Amino acid sequence: MNSEEKYYFETLKKAIEATFLENNSTTNSIENWKGEEIISFQEDLFSKVKGKVSEKWFYTYIKNSPEKLPRIDVLNLLSNYVGQTNWNTFKANTQNPKAIKKSSLRFIKWGFLLAALMTLVGYFLSQKNTFEFCFIDALKNENITSIPLDIKVLQDNESPIYFKTDSLGCFSFKTKNDVIKFVIQSPYHKTDTIVRSINSSQNQIVKVKPDDYALMLHYYANGNVKDWKTHKNKLKTIIDDEAKIYRLFNNKINIEIYSKEEFIRMLTIPTNSLKRTEILEKEIKNGKITNLKFIVK
Repeated sequence: MNSEEKYYFETLKKAIEATFLENNSTTNSIENWKGEEIISFQEDLFSKVKGKVSEKWFYTYIKNSPEKLPRIDVLNLLSNYVGQTNWNTFKANTQNPKAIKKSSLRFIKWGFLLAALMTLVGYFLSQKNTFEFCFIDALKNENITSIPLDIKVLQDNESPIYFKTDSLGCFSFKTKNDVIKFVIQSPYHKTDTIVRSINSSQNQIVKVKPDDYALMLHYYANGNVKDWKTHKNKLKTIIDDEAKIYRLFNNKINIEIYSKEEFIRMLTIPTNSLKRTEILEKEIKNGKITNLKFIVK
């Protein structure tokens, strides 16, 4: 018999001895029982479970070290004698330290493996892809550094996240996703939506198209224009007659409304404040500016 079977059988022998001593007396352990003690055990066994084992069987399996377990019917009989339904029930209700240790070691082993797996999964889940972009003017082919671009990162089932480009005209974003989608906005450039994969070789550079109308206004407001009459005529051609023009102030409360003529007059009079004029927002319809917001800083 193997070590596990031997453990359970040795435990059964001790249980037989304890059960026998409930109504009998002896100073010897079960392995040292002799004539009268064996007969008394046989009688006690019969009285309780109506079964018998021979004296030869007792010497073979109790007093010696057998190579294999007794027959299952005898094991069931003896298990019933010690208060269990059968041999399987006896084993189920008997703790085997070796089996427990083996089970514990197996549990610890799987526990370590599970912990390692969870750590590995957590590591990969926590890893984030880093997207880095720098924006250049499609016309000048230079980094856009004169003003920061507004970046609106679009996310599935979540609100957008807003950024601005840094002094080098770049921005970076970390995400566990493999694809990024964002909108570029600027007073002097055309709004564009960019979609890039982390594996794309075009991650780093994004060309942004300039907004000709906004650049013209910026030039007229800040450029060294000598021919003011020509200057004024060009402004008339790019601004709609019914354009809504709003001047915002730094306090973000007051708003002043300009007509087309008033706005052109402001841009065609060379004053110190003219160079501090900045276009904030505009709308173009049918090739003309129909809505415009600006501020004098």
